Amino acid sequence: MLPVTIGVGIIGLGDRGCFVLGARIQELAEETGLRIRAICDLNDQRLEDAARFLASSKSSPTTARQYSDYHNLIDDPDIDLVIITTHTYAHRDPAVYALKSGKRVYLDKPISVTLEDAEAIVAAEAETGNRLIMGFTRRYEHSWRQARQIVDSGKIGTLQMIQIRSIIPYTRYLQMWHRERRFSGGALNDKSSHHLDVFNWFADSRCIRIGAFGGRSGIFAPDPDAPPYCAVCDRECPYRREAGGEWNKEGSQVLDYPSWANAQGVLDRADSCVYLPGSDIEDHVIATFEYENGIKASLFWSIFGPPAEDQETLELVGSAGRLSLNRSTGVIQLYSDYGRAQSTIEAGGPDFESSHYGADLELVRTLRRFFDGGEAPAGTREGLESLQMILATVQSVQLRGEPQDLTVPAEVAR
Repeated sequence: MLPVTIGVGIIGLGDRGCFVLGARIQELAEETGLRIRAICDLNDQRLEDAARFLASSKSSPTTARQYSDYHNLIDDPDIDLVIITTHTYAHRDPAVYALKSGKRVYLDKPISVTLEDAEAIVAAEAETGNRLIMGFTRRYEHSWRQARQIVDSGKIGTLQMIQIRSIIPYTRYLQMWHRERRFSGGALNDKSSHHLDVFNWFADSRCIRIGAFGGRSGIFAPDPDAPPYCAVCDRECPYRREAGGEWNKEGSQVLDYPSWANAQGVLDRADSCVYLPGSDIEDHVIATFEYENGIKASLFWSIFGPPAEDQETLELVGSAGRLSLNRSTGVIQLYSDYGRAQSTIEAGGPDFESSHYGADLELVRTLRRFFDGGEAPAGTREGLESLQMILATVQSVQLRGEPQDLTVPAEVAR
């Protein structure tokens, strides 16, 4: 028996909203009953590109209604679940309106660029009693969930220390709309909101103090003679992004569509030159975090690392053992019983080859459970806490490592 159909509306038709989540929703349509009924974007050409992509799906082709105003999509009586994947700076208004509509709401991470916007979203949730689910993907990846289960089992004793090392080939943050802090909150906000949420998830406590060094390296020094984007450049460059290019350069597939290939503004380009002046985001950070329960965490992060099998790893140190997780392989190395027992666990799960190592498929399944009344693995509180930590980290970087004390608003206190 097929599940009851749930009408889905997607606001913001970039790579995440259309080509990742949209595709996964269609892939699991028969299993979950989620059906994309409407799409919304301010860019008319992007609406056409997204409609064409969704209609061409082999698993569940759909003809979605097209809107340029998010109010109209949310008010559409055929929409039961609202997916918000706009640029980060534009999260607040559709999130608040969707929460007030009474419909179920998914908001992609990070929650916002500013604390003011994040707190407005939290307040709307509290005021309406409606709930919102957020997309911190590590909470949906099979290997990270298994690592959490191992910690909960006591196999490494009481958790003492956490480390995430993330050396990722993500020059895309300099080539897309993320390159300006006012739009994205910076690369650290977009990428490491995940990582800091992991710290909070595993520590199960409140972060109270942060110290950090980092900023912008000289690797992508601004060049006043740089071309505006790759499509008009004839230089030899290892960072080139182009239509039909390497699919391992995440998000580059959008360049196969006219609304990206022919775009003019920085918000709509996907191949801005990495040396183009005007970017104000950080490209590396080393940060430490102290928790109320005594746990310490460390982040070692940059966006200029080469593609590598171990480009993101998680390490957990307990009072009686240690666990290390390689995200790219899904393999966990476990050292328990004070080192007397060692094991290798293939923790990738059955959907490991899918996007975000299977997290997006699990997220879509979770959206169905959430719609039916299930709990959200992460919501507005987690989003606000992560953003507050990001902003404190950036503040410490700007003050050359001066530690920052955190005060969590009462409405999200643990």
